[in-house]
Amino acid sequence: MDVAALYRQLRKAFEDGKNEPGAADFYYGECEMRRHDPITSQGERRLLWAYWLLSGYGLRASRAVAWLLAAMSLTILLLMSCGLPTHDPDPTTTGTLRGSKISLHTSTPDPALHGPWAQHMTWARAEKATRVAVNSVVFRSSGQNLTTAGTYIEMASRLFEPTLLALAALAVRGRIKR
Repeated sequence: MDVAALYRQLRKAFEDGKNEPGAADFYYGECEMRRHDPITSQGERRLLWAYWLLSGYGLRASRAVAWLLAAMSLTILLLMSCGLPTHDPDPTTTGTLRGSKISLHTSTPDPALHGPWAQHMTWARAEKATRVAVNSVVFRSSGQNLTTAGTYIEMASRLFEPTLLALAALAVRGRIKR
């Protein structure tokens, strides 16, 4: 007999009986049986393993929040080390006026990193990197001047960090619904 199917039937019975906490326990068991079932495809088992690891099948909010904080911390460290340029662009524009022609020039520094490692690990850079990381959780672009590596770091964080936030919200919703 298929144990995952048995868990599924028991979960449905508990859901129909309006016993949400009991149904959640059987949902966890059903997912565990599917994850350990050798008949289940390798791709589905890997996906279930990731779902278990990141949020306990959407039932463990603390696990999802911990992963979110870890991902944000990694994003901040990566941005501080190689994602933020060493100098901000010059906000002033200089120009000359000759008759009816205006010539303007705004200087922008090279976004490549220069200088020793200690210059990259400063509170000002940490604050900028934190703004980028927090904005990426809510799908917003930071508008921060980034290096090429920083752009890719921000893109990756804009994909993964909102997913972790959604898993945490799913788990909290499940707790409140019970």
